[in-house]
Amino acid sequence: MAAVLELRELSQQYPGHRALNGVSLEIPQGSFYSLLGPSGCGKTTTLRLIAGFEEPTSGEVRLGGVCVNGRPPYERNVSTVFQSYALFPHMTVEGNVEFGLRQQGASEPAASVARILELMELSGKQKRYPAELSGGERQRVALARSLVLAPQLLLLDEPLAALDPKLRKQMRHELKELQRRVGITFLFVTHDQEEALAMSDSIAVMNHGRIEQVGSPEDVYLRPATRFVAGFLGAVNWIDGIGLRPEVTGIARQAPAGAVSRAATVVHSTFLGNCIQVMARLDSGEQAVAELARGNGAFHTGEAVHLYWKPADEMRFP
Repeated sequence: MAAVLELRELSQQYPGHRALNGVSLEIPQGSFYSLLGPSGCGKTTTLRLIAGFEEPTSGEVRLGGVCVNGRPPYERNVSTVFQSYALFPHMTVEGNVEFGLRQQGASEPAASVARILELMELSGKQKRYPAELSGGERQRVALARSLVLAPQLLLLDEPLAALDPKLRKQMRHELKELQRRVGITFLFVTHDQEEALAMSDSIAVMNHGRIEQVGSPEDVYLRPATRFVAGFLGAVNWIDGIGLRPEVTGIARQAPAGAVSRAATVVHSTFLGNCIQVMARLDSGEQAVAELARGNGAFHTGEAVHLYWKPADEMRFP
């Protein structure tokens, strides 16, 4: 599949700080791709360089096989949805969505706006102002304003961060379904592991201005390339230098035959609704968490137990 975006050895140097250090990526046409990492890892800088809001210190940004270094944002077939949505408060939904089309001098913008509003389930709300919309509706308007331009690439800068947790889960499903319907390549920037795992076709995990691993959600979660990726993508128990996810760490009063096990003492149990987490301290002093389904029996503080796991579930790093 052809790459809609290619980054070649992209670096960005600020006074006293190197934000990016040799980032190279290829993003396939029509994919939902995420840049995932903690604050300060370089993901937003990468997005700004792609959009043309900044110029790289070195390296190339290539869109559709063409280097766009030096081109201003309006000369790149890229659109951006910001975390704040950046809607014009004095314009209606209709006015916000058609703004970019009018700037481009598009003919018959009203027809294009009507189509995208129907796609975004905003028909009937054309005359409302942003202040009259819910958080989810404002996000849809921001998406509609970008998608109506039919960009090669849609950049999304933490667009779900301002929503409450329940709406965030609803909107990430809607966002993924929308991407499938329109077929435009989405580049989603987030620090939220669950969002990236739930929506992405591919994830690039960033740390200190570099890419630590690129892969499918299953690859980066189950087969992390580094200790950082393992720890950032989810909880990890470190036992004798081996990494184990809590969901593959078992706990029992007697060690099962054939399993790798360690003696431990229960520290406490936590009921989380869909599961129970039991924290135990190994004889070596290390602590680990086992995640159990409800109804698998109660474990009490101070009780002697064994933690166990399958060798195939071990994550080992140099």
